Amino acid sequence: MTGITDLPTLLGSLRPLLREHEFVFVTQPGKRIADAADLRPIAAFEEQEGLTLVLRREHADANGEHYQGVFRMITLQVHSSLEAVGLTAAVAEALSEQGISANVMAAFFHDHVFVPSDRAHDAMATLEGLRSRN
Repeated sequence: MTGITDLPTLLGSLRPLLREHEFVFVTQPGKRIADAADLRPIAAFEEQEGLTLVLRREHADANGEHYQGVFRMITLQVHSSLEAVGLTAAVAEALSEQGISANVMAAFFHDHVFVPSDRAHDAMATLEGLRSRN
């Protein structure tokens, strides 16, 4: 299935979905993805400084992981192509105008935006407004 590349179509079709759980970002220097399976990460990235994991907050707490900030995940329910131009920028700009930080991760079918937990409903309203403008 081919993803959408046309920005107006992407924005007009955007259906943000606020996920139930809270998430945190942790780092584990010297570890590899295979070392972290017991933490049940939803995303992982091997950086030069160490392994970055995105975990449900309760999994991090249960395992004594240290983190800064608690986030909610908003899934942009539109099948965006990995080659689409402008979706991340449009989302980040709209959230930035409201003073909401955004950590965006692209997966094969959808983009996922991590926003501070206490601003999640503001972020949803902003993203729903972004759709209605297009």
